[in-house]
Amino acid sequence: MAISKYTPSLKQFVQDHQSEDPAQLLFAYSGKTDFDLKAAVQQIQSRQKAKHKLPSWAANQELLFPISLSLEQASSEETARYKATLVSGKLLIDLTGGFGVDTFFLAENFQNAVYCERNAELAAIVHHNFDVLKPGKFEIIEGDSLEYFSKSNQVFDLIYVDPARRGEHNQKLYKLADCEPDIVSNWGLLQSKSNANLIKASPMLDIKQAISEISDIQKVWVISVKNEVKEVLLLWEKGRETAERIIQAVDLQSNGPKGFSFTYEEEESSESIFGEVGKYLIEPYASVLKAGAFRSFGKRFGLKKLHPNSHLYTCADLSHGIPGRIFEVIQEISNPKKELKQLFPAGKVNVITRNYALSADELKKKYKLQDGGKDFLIGTKVGEKFSLFFCRLL
Repeated sequence: MAISKYTPSLKQFVQDHQSEDPAQLLFAYSGKTDFDLKAAVQQIQSRQKAKHKLPSWAANQELLFPISLSLEQASSEETARYKATLVSGKLLIDLTGGFGVDTFFLAENFQNAVYCERNAELAAIVHHNFDVLKPGKFEIIEGDSLEYFSKSNQVFDLIYVDPARRGEHNQKLYKLADCEPDIVSNWGLLQSKSNANLIKASPMLDIKQAISEISDIQKVWVISVKNEVKEVLLLWEKGRETAERIIQAVDLQSNGPKGFSFTYEEEESSESIFGEVGKYLIEPYASVLKAGAFRSFGKRFGLKKLHPNSHLYTCADLSHGIPGRIFEVIQEISNPKKELKQLFPAGKVNVITRNYALSADELKKKYKLQDGGKDFLIGTKVGEKFSLFFCRLL
């Protein structure tokens, strides 16, 4: 929205009605306001969407919010705050600023920051917000970021880039070379004027392929939030060796991040030990699985794997700090039709399947089950046999 539309009366309307139904507001106040009602309702709608994703920004009545797409594409406050713990320096440039969430939080550990965005309306909104949040800290560049960067005489402590992952026909793109801007072909330019480059990539990124595209990458983070992978980060730092490339899987939780760090060399040299189900079943966090720590995970914590393709582990005694969900096995289900009715008379149990004959939805449909409660039904393959277990999450 144009900044000029954000009049005192519009701002007051947003504050007075920020918890109400946007569609009902459009209907009820159509033709009755002295400000742009659609712009006001858009602000209310965006604030409602931002309440959980960007809580501190949603609570600030002075900030403006963009259209839904720009808000959806922005990082969450939680992931942005975590990224801010990874880097520091004097001068930061964000080549793909967007709504400015990453720019703002990354800049907490930098003296100054440059924000670049080619969308004029979005850049104006961010300019307003940064003047509210941290006046004087940010330089706003509207236009082609690589054109600005190539002409700049500055050497940046960090270049941050989150390439657009949509093609001309709105198809999803996963290879770094296919995204915009193309950081693969411009990698030499980026290195020439920076001490470090941090790339945010799709959670669907093929990490090994990305490393083959940019062999200088020295560290990789796979970040999940409450066990859902949200993004992959790739870091290069000047003067640092690439011989031991670290892969860090992190799950962000309410009580802090839980992580697992390994190298691909460690993964290749590790061997899985297979066995029957013991007292506990362990499901690694989604970030661990995405990172590809299958054999090293089991070896590190002394766990046995159930099947090469199940990615579930078992043990009789628990090691400390296992980065995954741990289930206590109550019993194996040998006669599902009979036993499930006895165990779950209300038909409520959380269902998980890994390398099982039925998907979770198919299993629920077959036995008339619904997710709910604290109990779990886990279907998987143990050796060459499909097995079903009644478990409780620890």
